[in-house]
Amino acid sequence: MKWKKWLENWGMTSLRIKTPFLDMEWKPQEADRNASWDLYIELLTRITTQPLPKEHGDEQTALNSIFSLFAITRSVLKTHGRDAEEFAKIAIVVLNQVIRPFTAKWHKLSLAGAFEDDKLCTDFRNELEELQKVLVIYTKMLADMAGVEDLTSLEDI
Repeated sequence: MKWKKWLENWGMTSLRIKTPFLDMEWKPQEADRNASWDLYIELLTRITTQPLPKEHGDEQTALNSIFSLFAITRSVLKTHGRDAEEFAKIAIVVLNQVIRPFTAKWHKLSLAGAFEDDKLCTDFRNELEELQKVLVIYTKMLADMAGVEDLTSLEDI
C-alpha cells in the first residue's frame, strides 16, 4: 500500500506532505510497530484522547500534557532509531502540523494569563476538543501500525 492510500484510509489527507513521499510504499517494520505501540499507549492514556469535562481538570495541566508529547515522541524516535522510519514519517508530521500550532498558540496565551479568564478557558477547551478528534485518529493509526487492537473506544464515556 502507498502512504497516500494509508492516509486516505484514515481521513488524514489534510496533512501537508510532498508527493514523492506519498507515492512511497507504506511498510512498517518491527521497529515501527514497537515505536507505534510506545506512543499509542502514551496518547491513549492522556488528555489527548480523553474528555476534559468542564467540572474537572484544568487547562494548564492539559496543555502541559499535550506539550509533553514532543519530548515523549523524541524519546521514542531515539529509542527505536532509524529502523522505525515509517513511524518517524507520521510522528514528525503530526507533531509539526497538528500539535505544534495548538501548543504554540496556547503556550503564549497561558504566559499572558489566559487561564485566569473564563472565556479563554472555554475557548481552550473547545479547541482541545477539535485537536482531540485528530489525535484520536492518529492514535488509531498508531494502533494499526503497531498491529494491535484499537482501544480508543474501549470505555463508555
